[in-house]
Amino acid sequence: MLKYATALFVVSLPFLQNKASAQTSKPGNPVLAGHYADPDVLYSHQTKRYYIYPTTDGFKGWSGTYFKTFSSKDLRTWKDEGKILELGKDVQWANRNAWAPCIEEKKVDGKYKYFYYFTAAQKVGVAVANSPTGPFVDSGKPLIDKLPEGVNGGQNIDPDVFTDPKTGKSYLYWGNGFMAGVELNEDMVSVKPETTKLFKPGNTFREGTYVFYRKGTYYFMWSEDDTRSPNYRVRYATAKSPLGPLTIPEKNIVIQKDTASGIYATGHNSVLQIPGKDEWYIVYHRFEYPNGINMGDDAGYNREVCIDKMEFDSDGNIKPVKPTHEGVRLTKK
Repeated sequence: MLKYATALFVVSLPFLQNKASAQTSKPGNPVLAGHYADPDVLYSHQTKRYYIYPTTDGFKGWSGTYFKTFSSKDLRTWKDEGKILELGKDVQWANRNAWAPCIEEKKVDGKYKYFYYFTAAQKVGVAVANSPTGPFVDSGKPLIDKLPEGVNGGQNIDPDVFTDPKTGKSYLYWGNGFMAGVELNEDMVSVKPETTKLFKPGNTFREGTYVFYRKGTYYFMWSEDDTRSPNYRVRYATAKSPLGPLTIPEKNIVIQKDTASGIYATGHNSVLQIPGKDEWYIVYHRFEYPNGINMGDDAGYNREVCIDKMEFDSDGNIKPVKPTHEGVRLTKK
């Protein structure tokens, strides 16, 4: 999303894109049929399926008002599961700018619960369900509605949720123009304000924080530049704890445009580890192919979701990912 957004009261045009359907996409990139962006990915231990939770894109000025999810058994073909949350209907405190959600699966009293964090009207909300596809019930109020202390600009958008496998504690990250994090309470729908942390990822940070853990290291990823720019791309840092401090590698670009392939604006990602394996994938959006690069700023809300393999070197550094049109195929067990 743009850095210092003013209120974007643009009329939605749902007839242009993303009509509700039960269509299954074809293998390869993009993995979702239609315009979607800011994807968060989940493997559900309850259903044994993969899910993508994106921004519903294709609306001028990022003016979408609802969220959908998609499911897959193999990361190659994806089923449209339909709407899971609609602003103004399921969410009473906001009715505009449904952006950049994320989700966490947790067991509560022996039963699976799904905690869905989302952006609405430049605030962060949370809704809860018993299934990855909902129905989701909003908490009734924003979880994050004020800028962190010491921050004078930017937006409270782009939430990311991470549960530390070492402690079981969960954390929420967010921010555009700043990177903030806070520990969540056990109820997952409230925060511990005293734990709020402002990170220092450097001048390349714009938005889209994503945190994951591998072999003793916490990886912090973010998007650089504006989502309307062909140069939108992903960088990363590492840390020894979920609240930093960050160490920024000298070479820290994860994925960026590939002009030879006509791929531009590869950013706002999430990461998937195949359960029980050291096998990793990056899920991200790019400009619509092949026309996006010719759309000007409109390319920034005509985006599509892709998946490519992500690998590490022997020191734990993330190897640069080459964006592809072919996409991925899971390795056999």
